[in-house]
Amino acid sequence: MDIDKINSTLSGKWITHQKLAAWQPVNVFSRHLERKVITIDPADRNMHILFRKEFELDGFKKCILNISADDYYKLYINGQFVTQGPAAGYPWRYFYNSVDVTEFLNPGKNLIAVHTYYQGLINRVWVSGDQRTGLCMELFADDKSVLVSDESFRCTFHSGFPDGEIIAYDTQFLENYDARCAEDGFETPEYDDSAWPMAAEREFVDYTMVLQPSAQLVFEEFKPVSIEHTGNRIKVDFDAINVGYLKFAARGSAGAKIEMFFAQELNEDDSLRWKLRANCNYKGTFTLSGKGWEILKEYDYKSFRYAELILPENVEVDPDSIVFVSRHYPFELKAKCRCSDEKALAVWNLCCDSLHYGVQENPMDCMEREKGYYLGDGSYSQLTHAVLTGDFSTMEKFFDDFLASSRINRGLMACGNCSVMQEMGESPLFFIVQAWSYLAYTGNKEFIRARYDQFKDILDYYCESYADSDGLLHKLDKWCVVEWPLQYRDGYDVDLTEGQVCVVKHNAINAFYIGAVKAMNRISEYLGLPPYKDAAPLVENFRKAFYLPEAKLFRDSVESDHISAPGNYFAAFYGLCPDKESRKAVIEMISRKRFSACNLGTTYHVLGFLAAQKEYDLFESMIRDEGGWLRIIREGGKRTFEGWGKDCKWNTSLFHLIVTYGALFLADCDLDNIWDYSRE
Repeated sequence: MDIDKINSTLSGKWITHQKLAAWQPVNVFSRHLERKVITIDPADRNMHILFRKEFELDGFKKCILNISADDYYKLYINGQFVTQGPAAGYPWRYFYNSVDVTEFLNPGKNLIAVHTYYQGLINRVWVSGDQRTGLCMELFADDKSVLVSDESFRCTFHSGFPDGEIIAYDTQFLENYDARCAEDGFETPEYDDSAWPMAAEREFVDYTMVLQPSAQLVFEEFKPVSIEHTGNRIKVDFDAINVGYLKFAARGSAGAKIEMFFAQELNEDDSLRWKLRANCNYKGTFTLSGKGWEILKEYDYKSFRYAELILPENVEVDPDSIVFVSRHYPFELKAKCRCSDEKALAVWNLCCDSLHYGVQENPMDCMEREKGYYLGDGSYSQLTHAVLTGDFSTMEKFFDDFLASSRINRGLMACGNCSVMQEMGESPLFFIVQAWSYLAYTGNKEFIRARYDQFKDILDYYCESYADSDGLLHKLDKWCVVEWPLQYRDGYDVDLTEGQVCVVKHNAINAFYIGAVKAMNRISEYLGLPPYKDAAPLVENFRKAFYLPEAKLFRDSVESDHISAPGNYFAAFYGLCPDKESRKAVIEMISRKRFSACNLGTTYHVLGFLAAQKEYDLFESMIRDEGGWLRIIREGGKRTFEGWGKDCKWNTSLFHLIVTYGALFLADCDLDNIWDYSRE
């Protein structure tokens, strides 16, 4: 069986419901400061669209299904759940999955059933709200194509998911599943679909299809560690926050409605805090059909630890059936912690567990509020995930996903494969820094060489668009974050309000820019190419603009003599300190400020700088500092927070992946080369 040949084939038609076949794609893409207002009819959102097809198969040895859907699919064969996907993608680089389905098929009669979803919201989850929807697939039995998606499939809307509350940043619809719907059980062979209309071929299809280079999600079922049944309430604890779905069996009269609440933590009175810190009101309902025992069927995932069910009269729930269906990317830990003390191991386990159960089709920033695939956050968590597992396929996909966003802007988008148009100034520059980290660690010249011109063009764009006569950047129309939330900027004295051009020439963005130029020069040297650009004049001009000799530290901008932690930590990491005394001053600042002035992004640079300077005592004490990862653990966290404590932000996510890089600094791997930027 020629798998490579089969994996490159997806010959089915893009099919959809007849009412949607003539939809013309809407261009949702623009620059950040030129965001389009996309008007969406409420009737054109939250569409659960079902497909079914019965077919015959002769004898076979191996069956491969190539499948894609927009926005998403869940696949069933002969009544069994198989998989779901694809990872989100732009239309010009849209993914399909190639799945071995041999074990689900039988010689003779078979049924394929697919539950697709078009969300229709402008958010960070999918490229949705663009009037692209449908299903495309092709099934191979051995080397023969035996089934393609076409108008012979039956198709209908699923009426069991009426509109619920839209939560967070228009991230998802809360689900109120109604088992009385006519489509309940549509995935089973005995279901009668004879009243369904036939599918229609989409009239406007503009995808460039790409085989998804990363693996399918895996699923685990977790039993509660405790169940409290008090009166008509059942409260369950799954021990840690995970990502996925609640599943249980219930029975009762037709129309009986079970109320459900979900939380990441408890209130002081031991009730569920279902109004999450992350501004998600996690609730839903399950309406019974009265046909005996029936299973809750949720489609979109949530991130929670606790669940509570409020039962109406004469409704019964089987406590043994209550499980958390956890979804995550496959994770096999290959690296080891180089330390054996209790505190270091606690940090290591926290970060490793968070990556294990947090990474989805993409390394999300947070699992509830945004579900965003961020260039900045991903540059940290993706490198960590790859080093810990030895699997760099997701990091390579990460590079290609964000390079694909150059079609919107040469300087890349901050949030990828989605319909929210957001740009951040530092993220594309750190992206190049991590391209060097990838190359230095893996030695994969071929991968980086094939993309060299694309990485180079990012820096060319920054230079052409923002460089002043001295080569330093100013007048950025990309939001410079520096550090987040605001209190961790240590008073950084620049107006960085999102949604406006930052006119002033300031420290942090230029430190990142010079770091990216240095990284590009290292990449060039490694590949045997001429240097990208002489970094020495940029370094000299940076020092002229920002260095204060009397303080031996850097100021925030050319318009202020304020000295902040971010204004020195980034400069120190990227080798911009002019001498040993300046480096000592930064080290003293780190020792004094500890975690009061470093959070999501600066902490990585602080630890990398200390490692490069061989300041091992301070480095080790920072890893074990009670104000950092150990604070998360002390506050009951079993997954990394968005910051060092629950009250660090007004909308804190209690499952956020960026600071999982703590494990990177504890791994028994040779990473010194990726942190040493002393050379110009």
